[in-house]
Amino acid sequence: MAVQNVKELEGYKKSYLQAMNFFEISKLFPTDERYALTSQGRRSSRSVPMNLREAWAKRRYVAHFISKLTDCDGENSETETSLDFARDCGYITLEKHAEMTALNHEIGKMPGSMIKSPNKFLLTPDF
Repeated sequence: MAVQNVKELEGYKKSYLQAMNFFEISKLFPTDERYALTSQGRRSSRSVPMNLREAWAKRRYVAHFISKLTDCDGENSETETSLDFARDCGYITLEKHAEMTALNHEIGKMPGSMIKSPNKFLLTPDF
């Protein structure tokens, strides 16, 4: 059966999980990172499932669909950079960094495959 809701997509599930993971680890960051790494990392990680949801809503228009998927990919990359900073600043362990960046890499493959084959996801006109 075809996917009926964006929440059924593995990419959505994993990106939502990653956003929640980042939220949890960022609670341990120093308070002086509140308006920098914490805020930025939370924003970029949350932006991935949000942009995926927006892409799903724009499936009638291939250019809009691909544009939002491209935004997902960019925000996912930004989240990984925040994870690198968190590791290098000593806010997260090497193990946690490896776990979260592995998930980021899985998430990153999904918009890419959707961009390569958008027609599988596009809505067809009813007329």
